[in-house]
Amino acid sequence: MNGTTPTRWRWLLRNRKLTVGLAIVGFFVLVAIVGPLLIDDPDRITNDALVAPSATHWLGTTNTGQDVFTQLIASTRGSMTIGAVVGLLATVVSVVIGVAGGFVAGRTDEALSLFSNVFLVLPTLPLVILITDYVDAGGVLIVGLVIALTSWAGSARVLRAQTLSLRRRDYVDAARVSGEPAWRIIVFEILPNLLPIIAAQFVFAVIGGILTQAALAFLGLGGANSWGTMLYFALSGQALSLGAWWWFVPPGLCIAVLGAGLSLINFSIDELINPRLRLARHDRRARKRERWAAGEGGAA
Repeated sequence: MNGTTPTRWRWLLRNRKLTVGLAIVGFFVLVAIVGPLLIDDPDRITNDALVAPSATHWLGTTNTGQDVFTQLIASTRGSMTIGAVVGLLATVVSVVIGVAGGFVAGRTDEALSLFSNVFLVLPTLPLVILITDYVDAGGVLIVGLVIALTSWAGSARVLRAQTLSLRRRDYVDAARVSGEPAWRIIVFEILPNLLPIIAAQFVFAVIGGILTQAALAFLGLGGANSWGTMLYFALSGQALSLGAWWWFVPPGLCIAVLGAGLSLINFSIDELINPRLRLARHDRRARKRERWAAGEGGAA
């Protein structure tokens, strides 16, 4: 591995964007795990139809008297599960195909590259809509699997290009000459140098999975209890025309805040990968300190 890697990781742990992003994502993960254990039945119907937020119903109720806050907590688990499933599956497939093809090269690489290109040019959302509509048992895992299998190709291309560059490095040649098997070279020499890129692609896949599932649920597909499902029922119940903002704003705001948290994590990883971004960030801070010092000196 590059000798500067430990320094990069120490810098990353002190990054404010990463801290804020991890705090946001950690909050939603905690809600997804613990929240459903602390609430009542989210589908329970009452006589309090379209009641505005109050002490009894913190986020109001739907047109059938269902508590929006309870539904929001229950839907968090579905959205987070979709994101985790898509991120994990898409990352694993892209790593296997991209890294294996780039390292082995030859006809195997050409075949895997052609396979990736086919998936890369497919229209993702229409294909996901078609497959999801065709599959009757559209649970969380099925929806996540469908989205993951249509969103890995771009990441695989990036990993293949990076692997083609790394396989020509001196330390890889030294490991090959010493008789190390291919799998060991990939695991201990190639993958550690690809970890920042893989982490960034995982975060990006999670964002894409959550947004894609929300779009599917908004169209009445997806089959999973999620924030997108809440938006779908709010649309069907004419919440906007009725002025029931508390029905559609909370799930939309959760999607936006979680997306912002994941984006902050992704930006931090981008700075880890690209030294120019780190230097630019350091220069901006230095200029701010100089301006502040100059202003303080002038005021004195």
